[in-house]
Amino acid sequence: MKRSWTHWARAATVGAVSLVMVAACSGKSTTGGSDSGDGQITLKINFWGDFGLQDLKTKYEAEHKNIKIQLNSGEYNAQHEDLQKKLVAGSGAADIAAIDEGFVVQFRSQADKFVNLLDKGAGSYESKYLPWKWKQTLSADGKTQIGLGTDVGGLAMCYRTDLFQAAGLPTDRDQVSALWPTWDKFIEVGQQYTAKTKKKFVDSATNMFNPILGQQPVGFYNDQEQLQMDGGPKVAFDYAVKGIEAGLSANLASFQADWDKGFTSGSFAVLACPAWMLGHIKDTAPGTAGKWDIAAVPGGGGNWGGSFLTIPKQGKHVDEAYKLLEWLVQPEQQIEIFKTVGNLPSQPALYSDPAIADFKNPFFNDAPVGQIFPKMAAGLTPQYLGKKNGPTRVEVENVIGRVQNKSLKPDAAWAEAVKAAEKVANS
Repeated sequence: MKRSWTHWARAATVGAVSLVMVAACSGKSTTGGSDSGDGQITLKINFWGDFGLQDLKTKYEAEHKNIKIQLNSGEYNAQHEDLQKKLVAGSGAADIAAIDEGFVVQFRSQADKFVNLLDKGAGSYESKYLPWKWKQTLSADGKTQIGLGTDVGGLAMCYRTDLFQAAGLPTDRDQVSALWPTWDKFIEVGQQYTAKTKKKFVDSATNMFNPILGQQPVGFYNDQEQLQMDGGPKVAFDYAVKGIEAGLSANLASFQADWDKGFTSGSFAVLACPAWMLGHIKDTAPGTAGKWDIAAVPGGGGNWGGSFLTIPKQGKHVDEAYKLLEWLVQPEQQIEIFKTVGNLPSQPALYSDPAIADFKNPFFNDAPVGQIFPKMAAGLTPQYLGKKNGPTRVEVENVIGRVQNKSLKPDAAWAEAVKAAEKVANS
């Protein structure tokens, strides 16, 4: 989102970036849209990664001459932190704010600060969405819907066929999938690769941690908001550390310059690949077209990411913002986003549309993405992520990062992760 990664972009970047840094890096204001004085309205959308909005912005502006859309893509964690600050302050939020599933419970608990989309007629969309996706942004009493879903994550593994071939590994996607039915087998394959090539296998141990965590029945929190570190987080953390100790990780922070360079330089050969990741790879490494392919994720299934579009109540143009949001989630636009950046729609009826079902992505060696990702999404039972899931994940990722950069010994890492998570949970 994200990409996500709702993309994405949509993936989680290690550590939080301050609001000041976001503003400085983007060169844009983080506040909402404005009036030009001549009847033209500017609507600002805050998101991260690549939501596939650039071409749609041009199309919408051509059809609505009085509307100008300002796209503001920032860093994943910082966009959520900025939204929270603006909600507390009561002003300055974007007209439309994207929220990732990892933060959605936090914002859903502040439903009074968002426009209730049910008041705008959004109830008619409930039957179009995956039931769990609709409920993720619905208030506990069922009376307030703060967002409409854009995409769901699903999970697969993207890999460089040329690098696999150079390492003597198979390149056919079915044969590659058969290499790693489990994460233990995945680590074994990675060791074969590194022994042969003297290069790293995966981009980051945190990008092993997140998909493995997404496959567990319970994540950081149960539905009573109780921290559950000894369950799914322990399983995912142990595998991430095992990957580091096996020498697989290139230790590249997602959505940073070195990580982006790695897609072309061969710093890593494989990474966890939710649907929203496809657009980022294509945008970042256009010269590698045809060298990438998509295989099954070890462990089978799971979800990582998926986003929503919301309208903060403090905006000056909530009616116009809703019209734009409603337009963006229509089938025509959702299919266009899928074909452009890979983000899989949250509306399952679209999965049987030939425009999706028959789509093969030429960038990824004609991988049948219209079959791969919908099949995963249809069978998902997502975790409850908790109000403090986002900041908890960041702190645990930071501990994994310390292991990667050798400032923390592996045998001391789990205790540090628990300590960091408990600090967030008790704050």
